[in-house]
This record gives sequence, structure tokens and C-alpha cells, in this order.
Amino acid sequence: MTAGLSFGPVSAVICEDEPLATRALREYLGDIDWIQVVGEAGNGPAAVRLIHKLEPDLIFLDVRMPGLTGLQVLQALTYQPVIVFTTAFDEYAPAAFEFGAVDYLVKPFGRERLHATLDRVRVRLLGERLGGEEGKATRTGRYPARLFAQHRGGIVPVPTSEIVRIDATAGGVRLVTHKGTYSASATIGELQERLDPREFVRVHRSHMVSIAHVTMIKRYDERRLVFQLDDGTKLVASRRGSRLFRELMG
Repeated sequence: MTAGLSFGPVSAVICEDEPLATRALREYLGDIDWIQVVGEAGNGPAAVRLIHKLEPDLIFLDVRMPGLTGLQVLQALTYQPVIVFTTAFDEYAPAAFEFGAVDYLVKPFGRERLHATLDRVRVRLLGERLGGEEGKATRTGRYPARLFAQHRGGIVPVPTSEIVRIDATAGGVRLVTHKGTYSASATIGELQERLDPREFVRVHRSHMVSIAHVTMIKRYDERRLVFQLDDGTKLVASRRGSRLFRELMG
């Protein structure tokens, strides 16, 4: 491991509900002179309280915790520290990278794997600290320009401008573009909260459409609308979705 950061120690918290994993992280990080572990939390609500209280530079965050998932913890934060996810479930990787995670550690992992992650952490922190306050992202009013999804055994970025529609599936969502279809583990409700409501409208509990890719809207019956998209798809909105869309459009 290279020499410590010259601008002071990095504060870190461990949010993990498995005692063995917490002890392992404590032990491994004890060898890193530029990281100071300042707190631990064993469930989601406690993690939110601890992070808001301490505002650490770095968080080691388990995806599955009691009370709130790791992703829900991040949604509750008002600022964005550097995130490293630690979990035994690798299917959450696309959602983790969507939230800007530096890395995604699948348990069990050893010192060598952790050290590789910490090299990435150093690069991210260096860029933020050199950039001052502008380097710190805030979630308020910020919408992602891309989503990360699974495709052909890997993880790829999908620009939100290319997404025609988002369909709910049994295991998450399907992002449909003109170039192809991609799978992500986030729920359609989670994406509805993260995407710009002026650009993406949920017209049904299972479907969200991009306004930029809507070519025509017609009445389907007295209370429902049908949306025609530029990929040829026609989606009948639910009664609630139709009402909300009418309200959105004024």
C-alpha cells in the first residue's frame, strides 16, 4: 500500500449487520494508517443516524441490513460520501454503481482485494479534496445521466437519454432502448424516485416511459390513455397513471 494521504486521515464508518464481517473490516483497516474508523452501525436506521451525525468521508455499506437496505440508506442521505458496498449478493452490483459506489466487495474478501478497493478510494477522495466543496455531490435536485445495468455477463452504463421505457420484472427492471434491452436490480419505484419526473413518467405500476420517446397519446377509454413510443410500443396507462399524467401536463 502506498503512503498515506498528505491532507489528513480519512474518517470511515462500517455499516454491517454481520459481526464477523465487521471484525474482518476492522482488522484489515487497522493496517491502513490513513483511514480512521470512527463508528459502526448494525442496521439501516442506525446507519442513517450515524452517517448524518458523523458525516464520514468513507462508508463501508452492506446491501442487506435490517430496517433499511443499503440502497435505502443512501437514498436517505443529504450528501454523498465515498461508498464501498460489502455484500454476499452480487446481483445488486448495477444498482450500487448507479449510486456512484467506488467498488463492490463480494464477501468473503481478503486484504489484497480490499487494498485494491482502497486504491480506488484514494483516487476518488483526492479528486474531491482538490476540488474543494465543488467535489462533494449533493442529492438535492440531482438526476443521473446514466443508469448501470447488467448486459452479457457484465455491467454497462445506459444513458438515460437513450431509455425509451422501463418495465418492472420479477427480479428488478428492464431498461429498453433502441440499441438493446438491459436488466437492473433496482425496483421501478426506486428509479421513479431517482429519475427526473419531467422526463420519465410512471404510467402503470409496471411501466415508466420517457417523454422524449413518446410519439402520440390517445384516449383508450373514458379514464385511460394509451401511449405510443418511437420503438413501436403501445402502452395502456392505468387509471391512476393517466390521471397523474394529465395533472403533470396541466
